[in-house]
Formats: sequence, structure tokens, C-alpha cells
Amino acid sequence: MRRELRAEWTKLRTETGVGRLLPALVGLTAAAAAGVSASVTCGAAGCGHDTVKLALTGVQVGQAVVAVLAVLVVGGEYGTGMIRTTLTAMPRRGAVLAAKAAVLIGVTVPAGALAVLASLLAGRLILPGRGFTAGNGHPPLSLADGPTLRAAAGSVLYLALVALLSLGIALAVRDSAAAIGVVLGLLYVSAILPLMVADPDWQLALWRLSPSNAGMSIQATTNLASLPLSPWAGLGVLAAWAVAALAGGGVLLRVRDA
Repeated sequence: MRRELRAEWTKLRTETGVGRLLPALVGLTAAAAAGVSASVTCGAAGCGHDTVKLALTGVQVGQAVVAVLAVLVVGGEYGTGMIRTTLTAMPRRGAVLAAKAAVLIGVTVPAGALAVLASLLAGRLILPGRGFTAGNGHPPLSLADGPTLRAAAGSVLYLALVALLSLGIALAVRDSAAAIGVVLGLLYVSAILPLMVADPDWQLALWRLSPSNAGMSIQATTNLASLPLSPWAGLGVLAAWAVAALAGGGVLLRVRDA
């Protein structure tokens, strides 16, 4: 396994574009968080906004960068034909998949943590000036607060699960452009699909099945009883999607020719 990890790490470091995607994940996530925080206001009488969720809205932008990064881990090799060399040199395909997933998580989690921390910092600095003050019932954002810490850690896990979901889909599709389209459609189209049906039961079912809607519930810190799924249960839905994608991609990697 050590050999596979070393090989995958070398390939990831030398993959064109990866060096720009990780800073982009941090920068775009934090910038989106700052933009959202600066666009809302809270009157003197208080308001019902969840300030933690507001500050972490940028994760919805950052997930697209994570998806592209994860697809490149596989799609680049299939595009150049390098996958044949990889599987010839390392014929244990399960070990290759595990190494790809481990290396991907190894870069996604630190970058995701920086993105989440930068987003919370932006919210802490901007939101008080928009009326979200302790006097209005909104104390400054702090990781010392249990729900805030859960939302922050859960957002990092959310990005890691998006990376694994994207990796599995890329293995199944074997084409970078197509895989990116499938992943982004799954994340963003499924999020708005419940709004396109009138039946409330179908709306609820589609919301609970959406990997992004369900997974993003981990960011909620207020009115938890009104959520269609609890925060950790929602993240569990995304985890199930990621496991299914990896399992399917892994099976196809084993049974198909390179």
C-alpha cells in the first residue's frame, strides 16, 4: 500500500491545475461567505437568520472546486492513457483505489478546514456590522460554541465526502468533462429539484434524497426540530451517496480493461 500511496501522491502533485485548485477552494469559499455576510441585515428587533449557516454558505461554491479536483485524480489518467501504466505497475486495483482516495482526502481536508475557518472569520468580522450583534441575539461566531464547532467540522467532512463521491463517479465515467457534469448536476440540480414539484410529500422525499440538501443540514444551528433531517442524519445521506459511488466505481475498475 505504501508504494501505491507514494505513486498517487506523486501524480497528484504533478497534475496540471491541482496547485491552483486548492488555493481556489479556500479563496472562493471565503469570498462567497464574505459576500453573503455583507448582503444580509438584521434589524434592531432581531431576526431569525442562522448566522453560522450564513457564514458557511460559501461551502456551496467550494464544493464545485472539490469536485473538479477529485475528478482530475482519475480523469487525467484516463485522458492521457496513463491509467494503463498505473495498473500495469500496480495491478492491485483495490489498493490503487484506496490510495487515490487517501491522497485525495489528505489534500481536501486541510484545504477544506482552511476554507471553513476563513469563512467563519469573515462572518465574525462582517456580520456584527450588519446588525447581527449580541444585543440582537447573535453573539460573535466562535468555535467554542458547540453547535458552531459541529457545523464547522461537519462542513469539512461534507467537502471530503463530496471528494469521494466525485472520485467514484469519475472512475465509473472515465471522462473528466462528463464526470464533472454528472457530479455538479447531482449536487446542484438535485438541490433545486424539490422546488419544481408541487406535492409536499414528494418535495420532502426529494429533499432528503438530495446529497447536497441533506448534507448541508450539518451547518444548521437553529430550529433543528424543523429540519427534514437532523444534521448528522443529513450528512449520513451524503456519506451513503459517496460509499455507493466509490463501490460502483471500484467494481467497474476491477472488471473493465484500462
